[in-house]
Amino acid sequence: MRRRTLLAATLALPALQARAQGATVMRLSHQFPPSHHNARVMAAFAEDVKARSNGSVDVQVFPAEQLARANENFPGVARGAFEAAAAVNFQWGTTLPEMNAPTIPYLFSDIGRIRQFPGSEAAKLLEGLLQRRAVQNLMWLYTSRQAIFTSNRKLLVSPGDFQGLKVRGLNALTDNALSAVGAAPSSMPGPEVPQALQSGVLDAGLTDLSAAVSRRFYEFQKYGTVTPFFCVMSHVYVNPRWFAGLRPDQRTAIEAAAHKAEQDQMEVTEATAAAAVTELRAKGMTLHEQTAAEAAEWSARMQPPVLAAFLRLAPDNGRRAIDALAAL
Repeated sequence: MRRRTLLAATLALPALQARAQGATVMRLSHQFPPSHHNARVMAAFAEDVKARSNGSVDVQVFPAEQLARANENFPGVARGAFEAAAAVNFQWGTTLPEMNAPTIPYLFSDIGRIRQFPGSEAAKLLEGLLQRRAVQNLMWLYTSRQAIFTSNRKLLVSPGDFQGLKVRGLNALTDNALSAVGAAPSSMPGPEVPQALQSGVLDAGLTDLSAAVSRRFYEFQKYGTVTPFFCVMSHVYVNPRWFAGLRPDQRTAIEAAAHKAEQDQMEVTEATAAAAVTELRAKGMTLHEQTAAEAAEWSARMQPPVLAAFLRLAPDNGRRAIDALAAL
């Protein structure tokens, strides 16, 4: 506790310095390591805001849980402890179950449809639900449409290969997919997965392709199955009271930079995923890229229980969210 208090005090110094120089500070907390493509896009967003606002807004990005842990970001922003944070859509769990819609296995992983998501009716529906939770969405960052299941034992190719495995899960909702094929899922944030795999707490990992590189899975996992398992959308949200208190020109600068980041992220994510396959193989991992027939087999086993659970958890807006995604 003392270490985190000292760290928070140290990280507060740049904010104090910026205020002394007359700039409005926007502290942005996220969980991604600096090398992750999301982190790089958010760092570029900070520089873009500074340029567009003529230095009147200073976006200070704190990666890798330096400012707050992943599960502390939402309450921190809602209370106004800091101004902004990024989250992965499935981290909202049962708090906002509709946010899980893009991550239902094999439902929304076509890049053409994903490109249409920012500004769509599907995005607006989720943004309205976030507003009810006292945060205001700023931008959507397409993070992945390809996952990788990793193991040190063997390639996970058929649903039967999951039987009895302790696998990293995402949350109680999407973990129904893993339970359906006999695995024992354990939900945890991405930063905790490498240690869990190395210590034996987990037998198999699940992450997006780029995170397997940035978190150096190749150092402790030999096998990986690449699959269009889900779409992961990260998003950056702000404290609405803080945002409303900005000058109009400052809000315009932030929104314009956010829109550019959304568009830039599309190409960055696709390029990063392609490069990740090459790099993981170069680092010694044995990869299997799932065939269409294998994907259909996994989908038939894994999607129905997640979809059913999703509609139970979100009886009012769950079907609306799925239909809005399907319309893209």
